[in-house]
Amino acid sequence: MNVLITGGAGFIGSHLAEHYLKQGHKVTVLDNLSTGSMQNIEALKKKPNFEYVIDSIMNRPVLAELVDLADVVFHLAAAVGVRLIVESPVNTIETNIKGTEVILELANHKKKKVLIASTSEVYGKNSKVPFVESDDMVLGPSNKSRWSYACSKAIDEFLALAYWKEKKLPVVIARIFNTVGPRQTGRYGMVIPTFAKQALQEKPITVFGDGTQSRSFLHVHDGVQALSALMESDKTVGAVINVGHNTEIAILELARQVKSVAGSRSEIKLIPYDEAYEEGFEDMHRRVPSIEKAHRLIGFEPTKNVEEILRDVVEYFRNGDIL
Repeated sequence: MNVLITGGAGFIGSHLAEHYLKQGHKVTVLDNLSTGSMQNIEALKKKPNFEYVIDSIMNRPVLAELVDLADVVFHLAAAVGVRLIVESPVNTIETNIKGTEVILELANHKKKKVLIASTSEVYGKNSKVPFVESDDMVLGPSNKSRWSYACSKAIDEFLALAYWKEKKLPVVIARIFNTVGPRQTGRYGMVIPTFAKQALQEKPITVFGDGTQSRSFLHVHDGVQALSALMESDKTVGAVINVGHNTEIAILELARQVKSVAGSRSEIKLIPYDEAYEEGFEDMHRRVPSIEKAHRLIGFEPTKNVEEILRDVVEYFRNGDIL
């Protein structure tokens, strides 16, 4: 099988590429390195079944050839990270919507199955937890750029489902919750790698807000297993499916656990949202998925808990030249 992964030099994409190469498949990665890194795929470059193309998904002729050669397409290329979204809303909207539009159009020519990587952000300010795929989206006002990412990914979902309903293009939408592990950086606001690096450097561990907001965290190994199963199952076509861990933790407690795992003496410092991002920044207080649908369709169950995730991330930064 020939697997095309857009955004394949990114954190999740590189692990997904590694997964399929180990299974003996041919993997092609397309990435413009705006948030991905050559370091993520360095170990894969010597493998005979691996090919990488450094280009944008907006380069239609290049993308058309890659999609035509592929058997399945994982569309992971997107503007990611809260900080990047707040600082570059135009890029966020254009990359997410235009890129997905081109992918779906090209895949439709020969009905190649496409997995669209969506996000837990689409649930917005909905206070009903755990989040179920059929729940309403409750988004903030358009003058808060923080919500541009959620809106753009919601449009991606609507467009993908429209292609399935009208044109019978086989699509599956994975709503990915916080996924972490080795290779993820804190460059764009990802909380666990940020905390881990701060702790190992004995710098203050900066918790935004009051720290009572909670999140669930999925190990990238479990995430990749879920994504590949979603792609390979006939039961998932035309479906929206949460991919995440169903156990949540408060961010202040997360900081304490990172400090403990790292053996750090760092202080934990609370930073107001307005100071961290922008005035009037809005956040979700809780974000935890129902994974009942994923379990029913593909037998998905997370295997790693928060402590195991933290140990893997801290060990990655401790042993690397990234500090």
